[in-house]
Amino acid sequence: MSNNYLIVIVGPTAIGKTALSIKLAQHFGCDILSCDSRQFFKEMKIGTAVPNEEELAGAKHHFIQNKSIFENYTVGDFEKEAISKLEDLFKENNVQIVVGGSGLYVNAILQGFDDFPEVPNKIRENVRNQYEVQGIEFLQNKLEELDKHYYSTLSNENPQTLQNPQRMMRFVEVCMASDLPYSSFLNQKKNERNFIPIIIGLEAKREKMYSRINQRVDIMMNEGLLEEAKNVFPNKELNALQTVGYRELFDYFEEKTTLEFAIEQIKMNTRRFAKRQLTWFKRIENTIWFDFQTETSTIINTISEKIKNAN
Repeated sequence: MSNNYLIVIVGPTAIGKTALSIKLAQHFGCDILSCDSRQFFKEMKIGTAVPNEEELAGAKHHFIQNKSIFENYTVGDFEKEAISKLEDLFKENNVQIVVGGSGLYVNAILQGFDDFPEVPNKIRENVRNQYEVQGIEFLQNKLEELDKHYYSTLSNENPQTLQNPQRMMRFVEVCMASDLPYSSFLNQKKNERNFIPIIIGLEAKREKMYSRINQRVDIMMNEGLLEEAKNVFPNKELNALQTVGYRELFDYFEEKTTLEFAIEQIKMNTRRFAKRQLTWFKRIENTIWFDFQTETSTIINTISEKIKNAN
């Protein structure tokens, strides 16, 4: 049995994960790995709520603004880099922290990620071009043709994914690159991990959670989100920029909406995103849930007790 412990802090956006992670890192004397799939990108600081300078100084962080939006960085790439970093960090301290709201990336660290084939750029570009001409229906029809089983699974269990062009393009391009169904690459044997996870979830009543989200969007706008979005707007087709907080402002730049409407859309779409995050994280077994206002000392005591009982 490993004597390394990975504290994993999950929960919806704007719930206070960053603040808690820093307090825990200071208590346990360890580092923090960000598991937020958009905080990796240095061009997206304000709109992804990257920890501020004071927060970054409070504990050593990894995977914060370490990539560019122009890099093709996948969850598989992240898994390899994050596990390698954890192996190094565990040599210094047998307790480390992962924090973030990207469920897929959390799963990659906890369980490993299915091994998919490389997709040639020519296939990727072809799929994107056909999507841009024919729309989401092209991707839906193509996936049903190439992987009827997975299409049926999504239709019954996760229909919103069928409306997600980024995910759907990924499914189709893997099928086309491999000549195999996408589902054939799922549920492979996962890699062993050299740590015991202690998963801490933060939550709040829905009204409070939505209020915090609305306040955060207002703060982001005051801090310069409009200018940040304007700077990346010329590259709006990049995968990294298919993100709440940017897409809505791109519509404003293209004169499809007013600024006031775009801001309200950011708030609404972020609330919807938070709801999806909670649904995802509630499925993770053995997560210990706390109200976001719980005293940090209570959470520390819970974690310490889990470590003690594991020995």
